[in-house]
Amino acid sequence: MEILRTPESRFEGLADWPFAPRYFEADGPDSARLRIAYVDEGPRDGAPVLLMHGEPSWSYLYRRIIPGLVQRGRRAIAPDLIGFGRSDKPAAQDDYTYERHVDWMSQWLTGLDLTGLTLFCQDWGGLIGLRLVAAFPERFEGVIVANTGLPEGAGMSDGFQAWLNFSQTAPELPIGFILNGGSARDLTPEEIAAYEAPFPDESYKAGARRFPALVPVTPQHASVAENQAAWRVLERFDKPFLTAFSDADPVTKGGEAAFQARVPGAKGQPHVTLKGGHFLQEDCPDDIVALIDAMIARRG
Repeated sequence: MEILRTPESRFEGLADWPFAPRYFEADGPDSARLRIAYVDEGPRDGAPVLLMHGEPSWSYLYRRIIPGLVQRGRRAIAPDLIGFGRSDKPAAQDDYTYERHVDWMSQWLTGLDLTGLTLFCQDWGGLIGLRLVAAFPERFEGVIVANTGLPEGAGMSDGFQAWLNFSQTAPELPIGFILNGGSARDLTPEEIAAYEAPFPDESYKAGARRFPALVPVTPQHASVAENQAAWRVLERFDKPFLTAFSDADPVTKGGEAAFQARVPGAKGQPHVTLKGGHFLQEDCPDDIVALIDAMIARRG
């Protein structure tokens, strides 16, 4: 496995990103060691919040949410998935599988011995984060899902089909353009540059290119059985489970219904529809901070 590592110089002076990186090494195939980067801010004894990004972003997506949580006395933990941000990037698309991502993040979660977590997850942050909840339900005290899902091979939305086609055929994957187009507001040139920072050239984008094709939207996809097993655990998960999808995301529109119907912990929760596009963290960060803080406060 050839592993690429984005030079640290690419992350110097990014707009609104004062956070120091921390690192954890996970085991990969063929004795490979993969570095996972993460941000860990706020009081050590504060209620821990796990913020999981998706495709093709990185923890920079939470730059306006992390300070809001810290101001409220919470501990904000935001990892970069393998292939994204400061984390290592296997160079071949075949190096990326759904199950490897779950395994890498499981190693990180248990290696840091994180417990008492409130999860906020969006996009692939949900596909992976919800698998962590299913694998380690005792480590989570609450979940907020936004613009995500846990597919079982039952098809896809027109919005996702369009994204899949684009991601697999575009000669170059324009990361900043994608983030800007998926947000309801216009990102600044500095913000767009920050999203492009992890990828010096196309060779670093194997994970970003591969992720859409890994979503198990047909019965023939890998990980359908694993996601079905995860749903069986979630169908017994009775801790607070809140949906906070946005009102302008064609990719995941309507996805909250399955969670509200199938997860016991979703019953009686104050589910909301937020204003924003697919990357709602860019559009309504203060609302997201308030939702997370309120869920923790309700638990006492």
